Amino acid sequence: MNENIGISVSHVYKSFGKETVLKDISLTVSRGEIAGLVGNNGSGKTVLMKCVCGFLRPERGEIIVCGKRIGKDCDFPERLGLIIESPGFLPFLSGYRNLRTLAALRGVIGKTEILDTLRRVGLYDARRKSVSKYSLGMRQRLGIAQAIMENPDVLILDEPFNALDAAAVAEMRALLLELKSQGKTILLASHNAEDIRTLCDHVHEMEVTVS
Repeated sequence: MNENIGISVSHVYKSFGKETVLKDISLTVSRGEIAGLVGNNGSGKTVLMKCVCGFLRPERGEIIVCGKRIGKDCDFPERLGLIIESPGFLPFLSGYRNLRTLAALRGVIGKTEILDTLRRVGLYDARRKSVSKYSLGMRQRLGIAQAIMENPDVLILDEPFNALDAAAVAEMRALLLELKSQGKTILLASHNAEDIRTLCDHVHEMEVTVS
């Protein structure tokens, strides 16, 4: 296995009942690259991301993340950060307390890293505010924060800029490019052509599969 490859998907098939969602999907994302997934709704982008994360098991094919085969060498990739669908947080806790609660599950980071991450995503001044008072854009920023706070090697980001205004999108694009420069492997799905053009080293087009 090439150590420079962060994600390798080889001939993956995934069905739900009689409906085939992923049919012979292959792609490679090297370390320090951002790969884009594009396609219409129902084309399997989110399903593929869930397979890479280990949340779903394909019937055929192989997925390797950072040298380990998902479902064989490990159930879930290590050092992985993700946004898949809408991030869920406890509304009665502050943004900081939400991240602190999530960080306690693994115990690899503490207060300093969490506060630094909140600064990076522009939420430091709102760290004590309850999430119930956050706008949709602020919640999305908090979702990005939880994905990156433990300094993962691989990021799986499904529409990470939803609900962000133009200025916030520019800030988060710059953040992803900074992470890329640090050698992170990033798989990004977006319906925004400018996100794909600005960020991605290469693009994989997903098509709706006819069973």
